[in-house]
Formats: sequence, C-alpha cells, structure tokens
Amino acid sequence: MKVEEKEVKTIGEGVGFERIRRITGYLVGTVDRFNNGKRAEEHDRVKHGTEEIIEKAA
Repeated sequence: MKVEEKEVKTIGEGVGFERIRRITGYLVGTVDRFNNGKRAEEHDRVKHGTEEIIEKAA
C-alpha cells in the first residue's frame, strides 16, 4: 500500500511584499516624494531594531 504525500502550501508564499513604514504620520514605502524637511525629520529619528533584543536573549 502506497502512502500519498500531501503538498503543503504556506499562506502568502510567492506573494511580493514591499516594506511599508509609518513616517511622520504617513504610511509610505519610500521617501522619494518627501521634501527636504520631511527627509531630514526621518533621518533624525531614532531607529529601533530587533538585533539588540535577539543578542540579549542569546
């Protein structure tokens, strides 16, 4: 008796994803259309990452 293998599919597999960020109150993918003031505001913000959290947990 032969056992059939089931094909496992992951939800969202093969779907393109663009990074979306909330910057200065707007949901954006890029800052291409920001003026110099908005670009400077984004640049001056503190960037938070998960790398430090992962390193502390290890």
